[in-house]
Amino acid sequence: MAETATPHDAVFKTFLSRVETARDFIELHLPPSLTQICKLDTLRLESGSFLEDDLRPYYSDILYSLETTRGAGYVHVLIEHQSAPDKLMAFRLMRYAIAAMQRHLESGHKTLPLVIPILFYQGRRSPYPWSMRWLDNFADPETASQLYSGSFPLVDITVIPDDDIMQHRSMAALTLVQKHIRQRDMAQLLDKLTHLLMLEQMSGQQITVLVNYMAQAGDAEDTRTLLYGLAQRVPQHGGLLMTLAETWLAEGMEKGVQQGIKEGKHQALVQVAEAMRNRGIDDQAIMEMTGLSEDELQRLRH
Repeated sequence: MAETATPHDAVFKTFLSRVETARDFIELHLPPSLTQICKLDTLRLESGSFLEDDLRPYYSDILYSLETTRGAGYVHVLIEHQSAPDKLMAFRLMRYAIAAMQRHLESGHKTLPLVIPILFYQGRRSPYPWSMRWLDNFADPETASQLYSGSFPLVDITVIPDDDIMQHRSMAALTLVQKHIRQRDMAQLLDKLTHLLMLEQMSGQQITVLVNYMAQAGDAEDTRTLLYGLAQRVPQHGGLLMTLAETWLAEGMEKGVQQGIKEGKHQALVQVAEAMRNRGIDDQAIMEMTGLSEDELQRLRH
């Protein structure tokens, strides 16, 4: 009889791939509190493995699906057939359980299933030397238990009052802008943003990135008005803000010109020309950028 590379794997899967044997295994070894919620008559062998390729010589795994009294569920059995037990085995089992949950969601389900991990150990050391509570794998299990057994921290800026946000130091401007980015009149933030910029808590790069975000996610005309107001009120950043505003304006106008040419809409070019004139750009530059004639520009004055 030829030897296999992993004889433990072969004999394990030959036995537990048979549903009747798997049912006996679960009834024998699962804690009663879990057995009671499992509908073992719905037990079904699932395909696939969650093991990394480099671990296959040392472990085998098999996955079953079943119904529980709490909804869909799985039993994931891992057999360890290496001489030295893995101290972080409980964490490994948690990783595989989460992988099974992810696969369940990807198949179209909307809620997480219960995944029951089981380790089948037949190593040389006896009894099994390590904790099967994954939280014990942390240096501070008590803190880990508090963190992973409760709700995760949530920063819901939609319910934080603006006055509180103003105290958020170097995060204040970003938080304030993101809270209000969808509102029509961003100019209402002029006083608050002026105060925050005067505090010098942001770098020039951060200001530039924030302005670009406002340009892309907010209302264009409204944000441009806000930038001009900030440039006048915050002299130490006035040059940067004006440069950003003018660059943004020029890019916006150029896009408008290209859109007008592409669609062949004369009215779009006229609107761009009117906006350029309102910004003090001379007629010659307007004609060069839009292709409008001098007579057409003259008609804008009437």
